Amino acid sequence: MLSPGQLSVLHKFKGILFSTASSRELLDSLDSFDAREDDVFLVSYPKSGTHWVAEVIENIPNAKITITSPIELGDISKFDELKTYSKRRVIPTHLSYDMLPVDIKQKQCKVIYIIRNPKDTAVSLFHYYRDNPNLPYIETWAAFLELFLRGDVVYGSWFDHVLSWEEHKNDNVLIIFYEEMKKDFFKSLKKITTFLGTHVNDSEINNIAWKTSFSEMKNNTVKESHDPNHTICALTSERNLVFRKGVVGDWINYFTSKQKRVFDELFTEKMKHSELARRLKEYS
Repeated sequence: MLSPGQLSVLHKFKGILFSTASSRELLDSLDSFDAREDDVFLVSYPKSGTHWVAEVIENIPNAKITITSPIELGDISKFDELKTYSKRRVIPTHLSYDMLPVDIKQKQCKVIYIIRNPKDTAVSLFHYYRDNPNLPYIETWAAFLELFLRGDVVYGSWFDHVLSWEEHKNDNVLIIFYEEMKKDFFKSLKKITTFLGTHVNDSEINNIAWKTSFSEMKNNTVKESHDPNHTICALTSERNLVFRKGVVGDWINYFTSKQKRVFDELFTEKMKHSELARRLKEYS
């Protein structure tokens, strides 16, 4: 059951919590979405680096693409809005694989799936909840962590989300690790451009790296925060909420040793067959 405070800003659809910014009518109609064969879907669990990767793609010269707002954000008019784009569409979403419109799967559209250490993701989502009027205020980190571990947060369980996508990793899906991108931007960008079928030279890569550095993107939020075309996250259009620290390993400042143990036990149990989980350990 949702509390009165949650009810005003959240609703449940197919057992998963969504912000009321994603209307039930739109969520109900996702399977009527007409995908184009050259569509690219930029997918992640919230607070995993979607904005960063979107900015990177947007700064690839001659890519001839448009980043749209998320497919699940808004009401039923969303599909008409998406039809108006003439360039190749890169469409962000936080949907799990099971909720993705069926036409995307049938046309085998390209998907870039971003994954981040779940402890850092949880900390980032905690701050997002506290700062965002579109989400319920959670008093303490301990209270939020309990919700996160139960999957009682927007878009449900991190574990279920990642596993739903991992199961389809061979269906035209490129998996990008947030931590690897921080560590070796050049390598990650090459993976993305190869996947998209575009080419960048070294000076263009350096330029993209500078333009999409954390500090530069944070500076740009002020002038772009009211631009509806820059709504990349399905939870809010206020871009100044997006950039907090953008670092790897900040979770260590929040988790007590007991919380870490509880988290690690659940991670081990849920992700025991996951190859992505093993790779995450290398990067985090």
